[in-house]
Amino acid sequence: MKKLDQKIAVVTGASRGIGQGIALSLAKEGANLALADISLETLEETKKLIEAEGVKVSTYEIDVNDENKISTTFKKIASDFGTIDIAVNNAGVIGIHKTVEMTAADWDKIQSVNARGVFLCAKAELEVMLPQKSGTIINVASIAGKKGMKLLAAYCASKFAVVGFTNALALEVADTGITVNALCPGIVGTGMWRGDDGLAKAYANDGESEDASWERQQKTLLPQGVAQTPEDMGNLAVFFATSPHVTGQAISVDGGFGM
Repeated sequence: MKKLDQKIAVVTGASRGIGQGIALSLAKEGANLALADISLETLEETKKLIEAEGVKVSTYEIDVNDENKISTTFKKIASDFGTIDIAVNNAGVIGIHKTVEMTAADWDKIQSVNARGVFLCAKAELEVMLPQKSGTIINVASIAGKKGMKLLAAYCASKFAVVGFTNALALEVADTGITVNALCPGIVGTGMWRGDDGLAKAYANDGESEDASWERQQKTLLPQGVAQTPEDMGNLAVFFATSPHVTGQAISVDGGFGM
């Protein structure tokens, strides 16, 4: 029997990267998956990967800025699957700005998705979990929710907020059978870091290619010298989902970056 056999898990932002890796790790341990993202089309690849694990999977369109949509979507998921046992609030955005050049709209967009979105999803999840007196909520924060990083003031603020919210909510529901933890990725080679709009290019030295910058960031920022993977994040999600006495924690998977 697998660790999460027949458990029901929801993952927001499941179309790629860390969300996809977490969803796949949960499926490999037997969980049935409700995949949620801003559009259904973006979820097709993840859905096929989950189906290959032989578990039940459905996709849902969700905008974590839309309170009514969130509430109705989570109610539908609970109705379709019978319950929600595990909820991973992963949907997020990044903005790379010098603070002096950042607009209020830039700031508000990042806070709205990364902090407000986590709150709204957690609230909807609790409406399902509190009556059943069980459940696991996993909020995806970041190492940038524990230490500042240049050009990421708004992003860091949003992820620090997720860590604080996680700790407070865990205390609030500690006697209900529900655990709440934060997963803090370090450096993962997904869209946040790679490509023309990623941090590797933003942090590049004069004349340095994006690839060269990416290699240098790993060697200089990470004591282990290598980036982490979406599957690494999935392993921690499985740990949280199978650890009923671990709550209120913000655990980093960062190759030592936070030391």
